[in-house]
Amino acid sequence: MLIQPFEFQLKDGRKALIRSPRDEDIPGVLNYLYTSAGETEFILRYPEECGKYTPEAEKTLFDRVNASDHEAMLVCLVEGKVAGNCQIMWSTGMKTRHRASVAIALLKAYWGQGVGTRLFQEMIRIAEENENILQMELDFVEGNARARALYEKMGFRITGVRPNAIRLKDGTLLNEYSMVREIKR
Repeated sequence: MLIQPFEFQLKDGRKALIRSPRDEDIPGVLNYLYTSAGETEFILRYPEECGKYTPEAEKTLFDRVNASDHEAMLVCLVEGKVAGNCQIMWSTGMKTRHRASVAIALLKAYWGQGVGTRLFQEMIRIAEENENILQMELDFVEGNARARALYEKMGFRITGVRPNAIRLKDGTLLNEYSMVREIKR
């Protein structure tokens, strides 16, 4: 699904652009995936696992998502650099098409600048415009207080926990929490 590009202002005054990914974004997205994986333990990959992300694979992903009628991806660009991205997808199956799954990640340099809020507002708009979607769902890793605060601000609530779902390199086990946001109609 293609999303019309739009600009907004970061809290520090810089302009940001949000739009569907394009082929020209591939190098920036690959760098973002690698960098973000090393900035926090709350992303479900380590930098050394990013080798599976290739220009060809990203092009295939972008083409599939942009042509889809049941998923959308957004990239946020600040001064031409990929600051973060998000994705929303929903099933076409009759029993589950009311559920949309969302995911988001930002580079640390853009935390607290309003990027996450603006990306979520757009994902919520997409969900609300689809008459089948009744709820949005996401997961977050134990200890990620910043993400939890954003999700709660956007109307999500915790609905479950997967104990010891994440195992860090040092052996630390972390819970993963599920959250849901109902779509008000």
